[in-house]
Amino acid sequence: MVENMSLNIKNERVHALAREAARRMGRSQTSVIEEALARLLAELDEREAGGGPDRTRRVGAILEDIDARLTDADRAALGADDLYDESGMPA
Repeated sequence: MVENMSLNIKNERVHALAREAARRMGRSQTSVIEEALARLLAELDEREAGGGPDRTRRVGAILEDIDARLTDADRAALGADDLYDESGMPA
């Protein structure tokens, strides 16, 4: 059984954001708020779970992109010997 519920938001910025999102998406304010909250909760679930496979995939894609952009000169500059001075302190 579905009960008729109401939500009274007394914040003009929130109203403006909901109106703009609804206008841009061609949907109702209720539907864009529902989607936004569902996305927020999914993001929170992912954070609480440590990111999960999706985070691992995104991080892997970032690392692959960085690797593809590095030149041989960049790789040489990243050598561990250049990170520390002769006394073992960070250079």
